[in-house]
Amino acid sequence: MTAEQLDFPLSRRGDVLPAECSWLREKQPVARIRTLTGDDAWLVSSHALARQVLEDDRFSLKDTATPGAPRQYALTIPPEVVTSMGHVNSPALGDAVRKALNPLAGGTALRDFLHAKADELVDAMLSEGPPMNLRDAFTDPFSAALQCKVIGVPFDDWRRLMAGLDIAFMTSADSFDGASLNWYKDLAYMVEQLNAPEAQRSGLLAELAALREDPESAHLSDDTLASVAVSLFGSGAVSTSAFLAHAVLALLQRPELIGYLRDHPERMGPAVDELLRWNLSIGDGLPRLAMEDVQLGDVLVRKGELVLVLVEAANFDPEVFDDPQQLDLEREHNPHLSFGGGRHGCPASALGRAHAEIALDTLVRRLPELRLAVPAEQLVWRTGFMKRLPERLPVLW
Repeated sequence: MTAEQLDFPLSRRGDVLPAECSWLREKQPVARIRTLTGDDAWLVSSHALARQVLEDDRFSLKDTATPGAPRQYALTIPPEVVTSMGHVNSPALGDAVRKALNPLAGGTALRDFLHAKADELVDAMLSEGPPMNLRDAFTDPFSAALQCKVIGVPFDDWRRLMAGLDIAFMTSADSFDGASLNWYKDLAYMVEQLNAPEAQRSGLLAELAALREDPESAHLSDDTLASVAVSLFGSGAVSTSAFLAHAVLALLQRPELIGYLRDHPERMGPAVDELLRWNLSIGDGLPRLAMEDVQLGDVLVRKGELVLVLVEAANFDPEVFDDPQQLDLEREHNPHLSFGGGRHGCPASALGRAHAEIALDTLVRRLPELRLAVPAEQLVWRTGFMKRLPERLPVLW
């Protein structure tokens, strides 16, 4: 293997660490690769250098959408939307988003809602009986429930909103007609919800609607405000549902860990962090565009070049994690990069942790005999998607 021959992304299978990760991290932690679009990029695989990229403001996330910039795959959002979002700089808008993504906002109401929804979904599973696709019965609707509550849209609409993500998060070498049509369909839906009667508004949409009365936010159109809601729903739902599917699969393959969590519910927080480190759902790397020349290890990255952070390699770096190949729910030192880092770290990390803790607590407590209904080798992993994702997760209990 040589870096010059490496095409990216790597394997789409989400339960086996790609073999290239160790080679890259040890031999060439900043490696030249070809992306899906045929563009050249740098792939960063060591924890130290990955963290440098994520924390250095000279590497920009926003500018990866600049016309003419090298890309990892074609845009699935219309270019004018990206341009508009890139110019959103209202402090009030940022405050509204942070408030919506704060799991402690409103006291215990959000956690109470999630506990009730998780129990409701398990009740339905028990009523219908096994075997069952856990993605369809639990991980997808539970993740959608969180986003519907945070954004402020009816849970009854979760299936149509989640279905749109199957296109929104596709990866392709070229743009395709369905991507823009899909975006505008969901945008129209969010505009309609934004303009619902005031008494019917809640969550982020209520905050966004109120901004229209703020003189400092007068430049924000309904389409721009709705774009924020569409983007947050999509990124939040696909990330939480993919991680939860990976976390459950990891536990199903190690039944003793399900027993451990059932006996030690107080360890759920650290366990979720270890499952975040372990999960391979981030299949395409975190993109950044160099805004000036930057020395990165032995490589001088030039202004305008694309850098991709290979999170799964960084999260298994033996220089940082003791025995990284071991899924250790008692691990204490765990500076994983699954939520990114720096100013562009995931703003919903606390929300995502709370979501996962409640989901896993409910499953291990109420379904102690939960297990895979098929051999793990029979799982089908989605291709052409920004996340590594099993198409179905058949289970018994």
